Amino acid sequence: MRAEIGPIWTRFVLDVNILFTLAKGRRERQADRVMFRATSSLTRLRWRRRIRSLAALLLLAGLAMAAWVWLPAPAVPVPLVHVIDGDSLTVRQGDATVTIRLTGLDAVEYRQDCGRADGGRWNCGHDARSALEKLAGRGPLHCELAARDAYHRTLAECRTRPLPDGIDLGAEMVRQGWAVATNDDYLVEEAEAQAKRRGIWQGSFIEPVEWRTTHERAAALTKPRPDE
Repeated sequence: MRAEIGPIWTRFVLDVNILFTLAKGRRERQADRVMFRATSSLTRLRWRRRIRSLAALLLLAGLAMAAWVWLPAPAVPVPLVHVIDGDSLTVRQGDATVTIRLTGLDAVEYRQDCGRADGGRWNCGHDARSALEKLAGRGPLHCELAARDAYHRTLAECRTRPLPDGIDLGAEMVRQGWAVATNDDYLVEEAEAQAKRRGIWQGSFIEPVEWRTTHERAAALTKPRPDE
């Protein structure tokens, strides 16, 4: 009897050992999977934090660039030298004399005339320059200087005093009816001048750009040729 039980017991012990070994291996594999998942989750969290930090830095850089591009340049105080016409003047910057072209408007030219409501003609260009002389006074002006145009004039927005005080020369020239707006900045002032028939809006006039084109073409046609 004992001889028969011995092999059975040995078989039982072996089977139990095999089951324990299999269970242990399964637990180890499950633990490895849990560890892998935990490690993967931690890695993903770290990468998410890095991506968010990078996105925040890019956003801040974009905002800084937008501020640098869109914010106006600081106004520079410049002594007034001479008013040329309704949208141009000369100022002193350091030891140099600088010609400034006011931006956002196009005033009637100095030699340009306009029509009155009664059908008569008048020298609106002279009156436009007189209006700018009156607004600018003796100076100094406070101008936000920008790039130069094709005529080597410095483009600028000028005020009689620093913001928020003083008068914006361009806006006031359009409001008084001596110039037309060339962008959205002074459309409200232009509508007001037109509605109240101020300055050139009291009658008929040629757009300054058209007047220049016509007279430049006429001057070119009447200019003598070198072989004549």
